[in-house]
Amino acid sequence: MAPIPTPPVEPQDSPDSYVGLDAAEAESRARARGWTTVRSVPPGTFITMEYLAGRLNFEVEDGRVRRSWKG
Repeated sequence: MAPIPTPPVEPQDSPDSYVGLDAAEAESRARARGWTTVRSVPPGTFITMEYLAGRLNFEVEDGRVRRSWKG
């Protein structure tokens, strides 16, 4: 049986710290803090909900982060 892979360590960073920031600034900050994938979507967008370690999601409206979550 193949070994179970060890997921990468996520940055010790609170998604809530990005709420209210300009979307471009938030993405730049997230990448600098070690997030490997940053996904920005408008409110109400249908997205897949599979968890991806190292991904930070932003809900962006009018150029500002309104909501942020891991995975």
